[in-house]
Amino acid sequence: MSGRGDIDILVASRDAGDYARLLAGQGVRAATATTAEAAVTAHDGQAVVLGDPGILVDALPEMHGVRWVQSTWAGLRPLVTAARDGITVTGVKDVFGPQMAEYVLGYLLAHELGVLQRAGWQRQARWEPRPTGRLAGKTLGVLGTGSIGRVVGEHAKALGMRVIGCSRGGSDVPPFEQVWPVGELQAFLGACDHVAALLPETTQTSGLMDAAAFSAMRPGAVLVNAGRGSLVDEPALVQALASGHLGGAVLDVFNEEPLPPGHPFWTAPGLSITAHVAAWSVPADIVGVFLENLARFQSGKPLKYVLDPERGY
Repeated sequence: MSGRGDIDILVASRDAGDYARLLAGQGVRAATATTAEAAVTAHDGQAVVLGDPGILVDALPEMHGVRWVQSTWAGLRPLVTAARDGITVTGVKDVFGPQMAEYVLGYLLAHELGVLQRAGWQRQARWEPRPTGRLAGKTLGVLGTGSIGRVVGEHAKALGMRVIGCSRGGSDVPPFEQVWPVGELQAFLGACDHVAALLPETTQTSGLMDAAAFSAMRPGAVLVNAGRGSLVDEPALVQALASGHLGGAVLDVFNEEPLPPGHPFWTAPGLSITAHVAAWSVPADIVGVFLENLARFQSGKPLKYVLDPERGY
């Protein structure tokens, strides 16, 4: 221990140096690592680990004595095995919503305004006085009504959209006008002008957006998937875009990352691709969540945002 009341922790993150600086003077002494191999080497019995799931998934099996892991990511799927093995894993909530809302609505606005198409006309010196679409008055369906989905919904309502949701149980929650259970997915999709998919990765969500789901979507609808890549049946999405049934798609997450150069998504019509950047983990945001949970850990209180390994989130 570094002093009375202090606690030794391990920070295993690509941003480990930033976390260490932010935690200085906060009652912790942090060993740092930026790779799984370095994390195993740096671990010296610390019971508390703050880290990126992508690093910890390979390091934790070799790190004995860990009692609690605070994730720096919203997605916890890589740490489900650790949770099943008895390590308490906590996630992050009430942090990523504003970023995700700007991402989703930014791309939907770009679609309605024809931003890319108009940029092409400008390059061709073409004067095209065609009217644009609007988000106001349209219905946004949000797949996943958790903390992030609710913030996305609130921002969409501020732009004049009607907002509906779809969740595992279909429980009513603001700001959604109506929430469908996932068992009624096709009816939900048919009620949406655009769909934002923000679901966690579970066995139940894998392949949920398949050919039948895309057929159920309204002609011209746009899908924005910023949740997990496993949600989407990739060949079915390519076909739905090629047929012209969908108005477009925006994907930030994929089954394989980085997306391979020869993947059909690169050339699919109407598809925009981003490299898993819709909601970036910023150390200054994550540290507050960690310190609150650390105080709970030290006083024996229940931790916030604990991963349920059976549900996967």
